[in-house]
Amino acid sequence: MNNTTSLKPSNRNAIVLVFIIGAFVAILNQTLLVTALPHIMRSFNITADKAQWLTTAFMLVNGIFIPITAFLIERYSTRALFIFSMGIFSVGTLIAAVSPNFTILLIARILQAVGAGAMMPLMQTVFIIIFPKEKRGAAMGMIGLVIAFAPAIGPTLSGWIVDRFSWNYLFYIILPIAVIDLIVSLFILKNVTEQKESNLDILSVILSVLGFGGILYGFSTAGANGWSDGWVIATLVVGIISLLLFVWRQLKIKSPILEFRVFKDRIFTLTTILGTIAFSMMMAIETILPIYTQNMRGISAFHSGLMLLPGAVMMAIMSPVAGIIFDKIGSKLLAFVGLGIITVTTFLFSSLNLNTSVTFIVIVYAVRMAGIAMILMPLTTAGLNALPNRLIAHGTAMNNTFRQVGASMGTAVLISIMSNWGKNGKYANPLDAQVAGMHTSFIIAAVISLSAVFMVFLLKSDRKTMESEEILEEAN
Repeated sequence: MNNTTSLKPSNRNAIVLVFIIGAFVAILNQTLLVTALPHIMRSFNITADKAQWLTTAFMLVNGIFIPITAFLIERYSTRALFIFSMGIFSVGTLIAAVSPNFTILLIARILQAVGAGAMMPLMQTVFIIIFPKEKRGAAMGMIGLVIAFAPAIGPTLSGWIVDRFSWNYLFYIILPIAVIDLIVSLFILKNVTEQKESNLDILSVILSVLGFGGILYGFSTAGANGWSDGWVIATLVVGIISLLLFVWRQLKIKSPILEFRVFKDRIFTLTTILGTIAFSMMMAIETILPIYTQNMRGISAFHSGLMLLPGAVMMAIMSPVAGIIFDKIGSKLLAFVGLGIITVTTFLFSSLNLNTSVTFIVIVYAVRMAGIAMILMPLTTAGLNALPNRLIAHGTAMNNTFRQVGASMGTAVLISIMSNWGKNGKYANPLDAQVAGMHTSFIIAAVISLSAVFMVFLLKSDRKTMESEEILEEAN
């Protein structure tokens, strides 16, 4: 392992800045096209179903690429992997900006997704390595800031830009930021991860792509097409079978691309489950609320995005604060309070109707995001702290993979419930049926969040664990 303890604070801060900027533009792209799709549809004369692939393909490729990042982090140096990721992301962004047709734009989005896929696991692995345990919470809190703010401002930013310029400017704005970050990384980024000689198991990659890709695609399309759709059923069956074979193979081969033995650690397992629940509830509600405000209340996409912005700002502020608190008291109390806030605010959202005050929605959503900030990165840090350094890359890859799959599943299930309840309910006004379906989804989400609150009691006090480890290290 490289001697990261010799890093000067200035060098460490420079590495943090490079990663934060890179992750910000990468994650921003997940939601950047949400409000720009109608403009792209008119530009290329395509249908909504076809245009939606610009966001679906990005999510799918991102989700497929994440599981193999543990192998990439172990096989290649920090600099090489970051430069490759940011380089291919920049190339994809340039191609997207000048795309003459839909096919080229879709290819560009896939290139962006490949570059973005490794960014978050690599950043988490590097931060865990370069920061001592007593400072990791604050460091990971900065990642929480990016996770919250980047996707939240995507729809608002794109809505503002496409109203004034063409959709191409969405990529023209991001391109120089990505290129500058890439150039700066060439001069200041240091190698901090340990490389191992290992061969890539091609069968594992194929099973991973079919498994995670099938599940992500199946759940992503189920919300719109319904669970009885033949293609949805087929992709889910292929995905589940492939994933089971993938797990079996990883436990059998000498050098797995994703080490499932990390789940032998109780703290890592619990924190991953709780973090996945919190993240999936966050993404599901972020999807349902714009449907409510735009389709049921007639609020524009731009103003709908603005309504979510205070929540993003709240999470951006609270993430570093929660990280500092974690460094002092651990994750258990933060998780209990955070999940409690999520549960209460989700129950409050179940009372929304066609006349609910916009101010009420903004305030409840902002409080909810503060609760999520108390959970996501503190639990991630607690889980990774429980693993030995040799398994951190696998832990980050596993954590991000579960969140991606969990978000897809949670969103699909809740939207499906909302849609089916609205169709099957006996209401004279179709809007009343949609609202009733939304109420049901929010109540189910609140029950899931409440079950997670009780799971917190199974967590050990990770602060005590950290103190015990520090005493052992001093004794040695």
